[in-house]
Amino acid sequence: MAEIGPSGPRQHPRFHEDLVGLDPFDPDARAFAEHLDRIERCGPTFTVEACLDGVSDFADSSNRLGGLRWWVSAAVVILIVVGVIVTAWDIVGRAIEWLAA
Repeated sequence: MAEIGPSGPRQHPRFHEDLVGLDPFDPDARAFAEHLDRIERCGPTFTVEACLDGVSDFADSSNRLGGLRWWVSAAVVILIVVGVIVTAWDIVGRAIEWLAA
């Protein structure tokens, strides 16, 4: 991959394979190439790393959203965090009861 200048954008390999003829420095074309990479990514989804990648994809896509969709994704995240906190609190409470008995 060739780099243009010290901080310039790197040329995506898709422009040599799938997107021949598109300008590799056009922001829309670069976004489309990244979109194709996300769609075609396939790997094991049953590992911890894959789950974390899925969370990363969710965070990236919700950061690109705006308005109501952003608020809905924020509410989903808050509900997940509250569920984890309640579950942890319940486990700690039951462990303390078990130790006290």
